[in-house]
Formats: sequence, C-alpha cells, structure tokens
Amino acid sequence: MASCSRVQVISLYRMLMKESKKFSSYNYRTYALRRVKDGFRENLHVDNPKTLDMLINQARENLAVIKRQVSIGHLYSAQRTIVEKEPQL
Repeated sequence: MASCSRVQVISLYRMLMKESKKFSSYNYRTYALRRVKDGFRENLHVDNPKTLDMLINQARENLAVIKRQVSIGHLYSAQRTIVEKEPQL
C-alpha cells in the first residue's frame, strides 16, 4: 500500500467511525461501528491497486449513506433502550 493511499484509507476509516457514532439509535450505531471495523479488517491485506481503489470508492459511498441516514435519524425521535445511558444534563 502506498503512503498516500494508506493516509487516505486511515482518514476514510476515521470519518466512517466518527459518522457512525452519530446515530441516535443504539442498534444502528453499534451495527454501523461493527460493520466498519469488520470491513476494514477483512480487507487489511489487499495489495492490488485496482481492488484498493474499488474498495475506497465503495467506502466513500457508504460514508455518504451513513451521513444521510444519520440526518434522517435525527429528524425522528426514538425511545431509548435500556442499555443506553441516560443523557447528562
């Protein structure tokens, strides 16, 4: 993996994790975080530049989907589950 590609991948990973933490629903949040981690671990040893570019583009599309879903999720309030912490006032 080239140095600039490595920086791109790490930056994309951080953006996906940061955006996934914004889900208001506990279930969606934990699912998104788990999928991001698993997806990056699964493709950790990819060396083919074409495959790497395809995976980066796919991750960017997923980032756009997560951003859209987070904004939609904030429009509608949901009941908190029992495993979620109470908001601090």
